[in-house]
Amino acid sequence: MSKILIRGAKVLGGEPQDVLIDGETIAEVGTGLSAEGAQVVEAGGKILLPGLVDLHTHLREPGREDSETVLTGTKAAAVGGFTAVHAMANTFPIADTAGVVEQVWRLGKESGYCDVQPIGAVTVGLEGKKLAELGAMHESAAGVRVFSDDGKCVDDAVIMRRALEYVKAFDGVVAQHAQEPRLTEGAQMNEGIVSAELGLGGWPAVAEESIIARDVLLAAHVGSRVHICHLSTAGSVEIVRWAKSKGWNVTAEVTPHHLLLTDELVRSYNPVYKVNPPLRTEADVLALREALADGTIDCVATDHAPHPHEDKDCEWGAAAMGMVGLETALSVVQHTMVDSGLLDWAGVADRMSFRPAHIGRLEGHGRPVSVGEPANLTLLDSAYRGEVDPAGFASRSRNTPYEGRELPGRVTHTFLRGRATVVDGKLA
Repeated sequence: MSKILIRGAKVLGGEPQDVLIDGETIAEVGTGLSAEGAQVVEAGGKILLPGLVDLHTHLREPGREDSETVLTGTKAAAVGGFTAVHAMANTFPIADTAGVVEQVWRLGKESGYCDVQPIGAVTVGLEGKKLAELGAMHESAAGVRVFSDDGKCVDDAVIMRRALEYVKAFDGVVAQHAQEPRLTEGAQMNEGIVSAELGLGGWPAVAEESIIARDVLLAAHVGSRVHICHLSTAGSVEIVRWAKSKGWNVTAEVTPHHLLLTDELVRSYNPVYKVNPPLRTEADVLALREALADGTIDCVATDHAPHPHEDKDCEWGAAAMGMVGLETALSVVQHTMVDSGLLDWAGVADRMSFRPAHIGRLEGHGRPVSVGEPANLTLLDSAYRGEVDPAGFASRSRNTPYEGRELPGRVTHTFLRGRATVVDGKLA
């Protein structure tokens, strides 16, 4: 493989340095580097980060290739600066067996744009009644370590306890979609002033918080790992903060859209803002930002949820829930966290690469930008400003809440083990 010299990049936002990639690894980091025959990338003060890792991506394949495929989803990931994504289990068929997770894993290997780590279902068919083949999925070629019924909550406390006990044997983690089903029957948006004024079914914060409270207690009782998916309320933050103060093995993620958007947008009745969990209040948004900054929330995860046009271009009540997020995630984090002074670029690397890779126990990702490490890297032009245009997305779906909104930052290059997947902002 050829050598690549990245010249004058601000590694994790620090002073400009040169980074020499030789084959799949970083060979040198310093100033004034040269390498005969190397392809030179003039970074010009752009930000160099370790390749981003997403703990929460819906790639839809197998079964919903009209929304996304592993190929189109990994292309979108690469454009967004990601070198690894964790693929959620709510495919058709459900990823609840070794055979299905291996299929997704092999499709990821074939796509080549980023690594794909399948997430296995906790229960058979996501029905919450019987544990899926957790051990078999872990022992498969896919080596599954994260299990989730995302899209549905594991609401049975006994099933949740058994899952936590089972995955403890191989240092796995159960990633919970915290939504008490009885409290959210018919819910369409966050329960509050806006839902009351619009007459839409309310989704109370306690529906999320009650499940999180139960599950951190179960994880502590069992001595296992629990991860909270797409945490969205100020109350949830306080529960996770309390659990961590006890030393319990609890981690949590927040989505970019919950760091920026509020339930006030639902007044437009535009289904692009319909999502699970729902957009919350401004007070919740500020609490989430503070919690991400102080480390109570461990990481940013996109919850990239592609849908075909017909599933979103309809009346609010009939619309599917979810937003695409891979290609805009880093820009939203720059806008909400970096430009606001809440995080520096080293903090972004921690929340979008190091920690998600550690939670998923993903080898070769979330590593320092230093000699001998895998050359999984993202180069960002943080000075860029531009309007989001979904027509140019690599994703097969266009259901972004940011269309026409100006956001900062643009990924110019992404490298997966030394091979460029994105060059000058375009797929290689």
